[in-house]
Amino acid sequence: MEKKRTHLWIAWILVTPVILLRGFTTIYPVVTTFINSFFDIRLLKSPYSTFAWLDNYIKIFRDPKLITSLQFTAIFTVVSMLFHIIIGIALALLLNVKFKGRRFLRSIVLIPWAMPMVVVGLAARWAFNNNYGLINDLIRRVISSFQYDWLVYPFSARISVIIVDLWKDVPYFAILVLAALQFISEDIYEAARIDGANTIQLFTRITVPNILKTVLTLCIFFTIWRMTSFDVVYSMTSGGPGDSTSLLAYRIMTEAFTNLNVGYASSIAVILFLMMSGLSCINLFCIKKIDI
Repeated sequence: MEKKRTHLWIAWILVTPVILLRGFTTIYPVVTTFINSFFDIRLLKSPYSTFAWLDNYIKIFRDPKLITSLQFTAIFTVVSMLFHIIIGIALALLLNVKFKGRRFLRSIVLIPWAMPMVVVGLAARWAFNNNYGLINDLIRRVISSFQYDWLVYPFSARISVIIVDLWKDVPYFAILVLAALQFISEDIYEAARIDGANTIQLFTRITVPNILKTVLTLCIFFTIWRMTSFDVVYSMTSGGPGDSTSLLAYRIMTEAFTNLNVGYASSIAVILFLMMSGLSCINLFCIKKIDI
């Protein structure tokens, strides 16, 4: 017994420095951001920090630029996640079919995900260009007189950002769903076919229930990644035209490092944190219901 306790203390001594370091690098920024959100911190004024109480939070809902960022963040997250689920499951089902060369296809399908988003965003900026972009060049092969600047108009710029995000991350989502599909025994499908089940019934009664928990778990992480997306907007549109594609994470960056308004940026970060926490709790509640 004494020997086990000694070994336990040794384990704690070895692990404690890592826990303290990880706790400091995680908890300290969160606490500091929360405190800063109650101050008006402007690095170019004197005094640079004054207590503002809830002024920063009130300003959030009066700032038209931030309202636009909130709206696009919501649209970007909902639409992107919806198509992640639809296209991701469809692609996973396709990759799960037995055919010659499927291992090779599974490998190359991950190439977009392996590319850095900054590189993808810069390439997309050129691809959506009206004069020499790949997208319009393909369309002109069908409609020769087609002319359109995708990143000049708010609506099409938003669509373009969502398309690029889907192109990059859907393959990764699909591969993870594919892993869940491979845990479903083929015997279950065979028994259902013998009982007269058609393709739709196989999908709704067997496939969906068996991958639902995995999909919901993936939705937690992919939703958080969508809400905190920064690099796609930074490299592709720089938040434009105007502020139409400015996501909350990009707005935090511009307020903190361009406008040097640290207090206001901290309050936006707190709002983003609360939104992510709320969505994660809802998703975890749904997963718990499935377990029950």
